[in-house]
Amino acid sequence: MDAEPAETADAAAPDAGGSDPAERSLVDDLRLLARDARTLAEAEVAFQKSRAGVLGGGIARIAALGAAAVFLLCLALIGLVVGLIFALIPLLTAWGATAVVVGALLLLALIAALWARASWRRLAALVSDEGPGR
Repeated sequence: MDAEPAETADAAAPDAGGSDPAERSLVDDLRLLARDARTLAEAEVAFQKSRAGVLGGGIARIAALGAAAVFLLCLALIGLVVGLIFALIPLLTAWGATAVVVGALLLLALIAALWARASWRRLAALVSDEGPGR
């Protein structure tokens, strides 16, 4: 029957995290702060690692689906070009239909290239020292 009551056993044990500020020292408070900061940093690193894992998997899936969509779009455009050639054969002969479709595609490519060049020049003017209109 030498057992102390629970209250005196708790009071006798030195606890740096005691609730009475008068019993704690500045060094104990700084140790607690450092321990809490370390725990917080470890939790943040673990959270960011799991977040990066989820994002990495999602980005890989998005990239794969995007590549599949671009591939299927290219196949559809090839089918459209071939179908257009077949549709024009009765009007222009096979070589004529091919020439008209290829010529139209080359014209569209030229327009897109000129548009890209103009956009590039505008962008270059914005970032140059001279700026636009100087």
